[in-house]
Amino acid sequence: MITIGLTGWSDHPTITQKTSTKLEDYSAHFPVVELDTSYYAIPPKKNIQSWIAKTPEGFQFIPKAYKAMTQHKEWIEEFSSVENMFQVFCNTFEAMMTAQKVKMFLFQFPPYFDCTKQNVEYLRAVRTLMKDWPVAIEFRNQSWFSEQNKERTLHFLAEQQFIHVVVDQPQTPNNSVPAIPTVTNPTLSFYRLHGRNYEGWLGENIKDWRAERTLYNYSEKELKEFAATAKTLEQSAEEVCVIFNNNSGGHAAGNAKTLQDLLDIDFQGLSPQQMDLF
Repeated sequence: MITIGLTGWSDHPTITQKTSTKLEDYSAHFPVVELDTSYYAIPPKKNIQSWIAKTPEGFQFIPKAYKAMTQHKEWIEEFSSVENMFQVFCNTFEAMMTAQKVKMFLFQFPPYFDCTKQNVEYLRAVRTLMKDWPVAIEFRNQSWFSEQNKERTLHFLAEQQFIHVVVDQPQTPNNSVPAIPTVTNPTLSFYRLHGRNYEGWLGENIKDWRAERTLYNYSEKELKEFAATAKTLEQSAEEVCVIFNNNSGGHAAGNAKTLQDLLDIDFQGLSPQQMDLF
């Protein structure tokens, strides 16, 4: 099975109405969404309950780990310990897990999180602290997939039952990893598409690098390549989840719809689509 979704539900004007019910609009088109707000702050439980209530039964979220959990910032100011931080995060998402509306949790590590013994041990701790919940790992440091470490990294991810994130992104010198279409968890494979804006990823002399980084419109030829890769991954995983992160120019939704057509997929159990009369 192949599922397709986007990063967030607020930046896709081609599929959302001019109302405040954007999540309901989004869930009429795709069965899964990547939840980025949890990276910036652990959301209130009332938000979790609201998102559950606004989406159909089979709809699922991919919450992104809070940024201190992936060492993008220090945890000391907010929590008594690393264990406490993970406990608060897991407690927050317990209701979403119970409702079976979490597809996986995404741990996207920063470029300076390199392949060292200390960081391998931190990943072991992540596995323990996240219990048996589904966890996807995305690296941004090439050392994990160097000629010396590639096979050991993939073996380690499989051993820990982590989901290896297969990425499409420009191959910049300091913050990218190659696309390695390998499944490390037979239940689920994660294919995350960031666009190919090399200058945006490079980040040199760019004021708003976040907006520039995801500014890219995939061609039909590129989307056909993704369709072929997704089918290859599907041979080793029960489900392949494809997420488009090329949001800033409004291209993600259209690219995702084209990929859906190329794969001839008809998603079931979505929210009803609302007609825009004006």
